[in-house]
Amino acid sequence: MALGTNHVTNTTEATFIPELWSDEVIATYKQALVIAQRVKKIPFQGKKGDTLHVPKPIRGTANQKLAETQVTLNADVAGELVIPVDQHFEYSRFFEDITLVQALDSMRAFYTDDAGYALAKQVDSALSALAEAWQGGTAWSGAVIGGDGVTAWDPAANTNTGNGSDLTDAGIRSGIQVLDDADVPFSDRSMIVPPSQKNILLGIDRFNSRDFSNTMGVNTGQFGEVYGMPVFTTTNLPVILADDTTTEYRPVFIMHREAIVHVEQMSIRTQTQYKQEWLSDLLTSDTIYGKSVYRPENGIALIVPK
Repeated sequence: MALGTNHVTNTTEATFIPELWSDEVIATYKQALVIAQRVKKIPFQGKKGDTLHVPKPIRGTANQKLAETQVTLNADVAGELVIPVDQHFEYSRFFEDITLVQALDSMRAFYTDDAGYALAKQVDSALSALAEAWQGGTAWSGAVIGGDGVTAWDPAANTNTGNGSDLTDAGIRSGIQVLDDADVPFSDRSMIVPPSQKNILLGIDRFNSRDFSNTMGVNTGQFGEVYGMPVFTTTNLPVILADDTTTEYRPVFIMHREAIVHVEQMSIRTQTQYKQEWLSDLLTSDTIYGKSVYRPENGIALIVPK
């Protein structure tokens, strides 16, 4: 005798199946992001396609109007930036029933934090790696050393000239001037440093006075302001090797939001599925996004000791 079709399935019992940990993963992900919060973000959720075309018009010029002459037309030189949306990363764990029954609640807290942090770190790493193309360079050839903000970084340097060096007041001001000379807006600028250079900044007296520093920042990673720019610290900056392949450096970013663009097609999604054949829960969090340098003149990297 047939049993019929009234089976109890995940569809019929959907209200009994919670999507665990989703909110916690999203919260941790957002909290862990540093660089991704300081770049241009283009929402792409719910849209089809694997490529985004972004218009990049070039500013026109003002022309003198002479008597009895026609106006001067600005040529249409609008270009576009093509951004592939091809980055799909996931974080998965498999939890057996006996473990879920017997483990402390702190286990859930750890893996929730771990999922959000792992995905945030991946996104931030991918975005920060794009900085090697700032100032029209490749492989950090457009970068300068932190000590003066002027001398081009040289991975083959065997003297102080061209070696990565700690930030100085003069180096920061020179980096700021590079953006000023390119007419980069001052609003939405920020500086992102590794912990070694946070330590240096905290040792420069003028950056610890109320005239130069605002220690009341509430943003993740922010610990003050320098010359009106919020300063963020993160361990998740690229490690750059000198030609000897043993000496390690990191970049400091002085950047405007439009230096890099982050296209998020699917924000953090967390799904759980019960696998009866394994008596286990499968947890997966994932995201889909694209990335690109947007305006290479809007950022400069200062190379410093790791």
